[in-house]
Amino acid sequence: MVDQVFSFGELGMQEFETSKYLTGILEKNGFTIVRGVAGIPTAWTARWGSGSPVIALGSDIDGIPQSNQKPATAAKDWIVSGAPGHGEGHNSGVPLNIIAALAVKDIMVREKIPGTIMLWPGVAEEQLGSKAYLVRAGVFKDVDANLFAHVSDEFGISWGDEPALALISAMFKFKGESAHAAAAPWRGKSALDAVMNMGNAWEFHREHMELSQRSHYVITDGGDQPNVVPSTASIWFYLRERDPARVTQMFEDAKQIARGAAMQTFTKLDTVVMVGSAWRPHFNKPIAVAMHANAVKVGMPKWDAKDQSMAKAVQRILGKPDSGLTTKVAPLRSPEEAAAASSGTGSDDIGDVTWTVPSVTLYYPANIPGTPGHNWADGIAMATPIAHKGVVAGAKVQAMTLLDLMLSPTLVKEAKSYFTDVQTKTVTYKPLMSPADQPAIWLNAEKMAKYRELMRPFYYDATKFSTYLEQLGIKYPTMPGSVP
Repeated sequence: MVDQVFSFGELGMQEFETSKYLTGILEKNGFTIVRGVAGIPTAWTARWGSGSPVIALGSDIDGIPQSNQKPATAAKDWIVSGAPGHGEGHNSGVPLNIIAALAVKDIMVREKIPGTIMLWPGVAEEQLGSKAYLVRAGVFKDVDANLFAHVSDEFGISWGDEPALALISAMFKFKGESAHAAAAPWRGKSALDAVMNMGNAWEFHREHMELSQRSHYVITDGGDQPNVVPSTASIWFYLRERDPARVTQMFEDAKQIARGAAMQTFTKLDTVVMVGSAWRPHFNKPIAVAMHANAVKVGMPKWDAKDQSMAKAVQRILGKPDSGLTTKVAPLRSPEEAAAASSGTGSDDIGDVTWTVPSVTLYYPANIPGTPGHNWADGIAMATPIAHKGVVAGAKVQAMTLLDLMLSPTLVKEAKSYFTDVQTKTVTYKPLMSPADQPAIWLNAEKMAKYRELMRPFYYDATKFSTYLEQLGIKYPTMPGSVP
């Protein structure tokens, strides 16, 4: 499963092959599938069992642009040049959850244990594009606890506020008037001028932002060709801040700057599209304690010399100490310890789920320490024995924690008490999106239309090859200097 999803390499909102493949496995194993959840074509739920407790297992499935890296190759080497791939490792989490769910399902059948297992995917996590909509659609309304999984280079489990930022992802679209840029520029009104004005004004504004705030943007539409005054242009912002209310104020600031940019260029601010949003996560202490105890019991994967050689080679080409793969389970982290171990500047829309139902994220050791994240190098390990071993170890921890919740009404009660009496005692979840906002299901459609057919010949064929490395003809590990 890990290798198959790796070969699809689909971007957010376009995970059609991935979702078809994963739901097919679950359907064959007796799960009831609901597709198109929350109006998102690639979102789904898979349920098995009956009665309480209802425990959800979630993980992300989307890829990263320009990360179609050959696995097990310690050098930048494309499968399909410029194509998307799994440079974040999201090919591994749902397979981990499926392994855990099927193992626990067998035990529940054998021992006649009541309860319901629900699996679900994080669609377009890189754009923070789906989970708040799943919450709004009531996907978790009857769920007692949610176990999430995300790739890492260690077993990382924490409780309390995560050192992550709330986020609003928004696209600002401007309209102007086209004209011949040389013959009659005075007849044109450049939407690109408005976009550039907005970006420039935001840079002046950046000086006066709080230290805890982060923002970044790209121009997604800058016109068609230089000799035509652009009649349309768009700029896409990510706005981040720990406090959800303050990130909302950042959004209001951006809208005001956009209106000013339009006025200055005699253009029109046509639309402001909410692409995605995320609250900062808060993880449930009782479940985290149980999960960490299980991680200690399972222990780290048994890395062999090839695994360590692969990891050290990657670390060297990235200019990092060649310390190799992690061999010890990290301690359970309090909010303070989690903050000290992290830069705290990322975002994840699992936050919206954690403020809806008691939740914990299992970070599992399936990648190499020292990679930059969102990078071709992060894909090197993700269809190799490193990922395979990490997923198996993570699946054991996830299955044990799932079974703990199925067998212990006390643990479920304690998790709910923490959620009610500690986590949400003074904080009320209010989504950052408006009731009128809808999922950005158009995201990445053009990119995947460009690359999907180029990537299709390289989809993993498990009927002919035991691993994706075998299909690609790649020796494990391939070191620098050995790439043709």
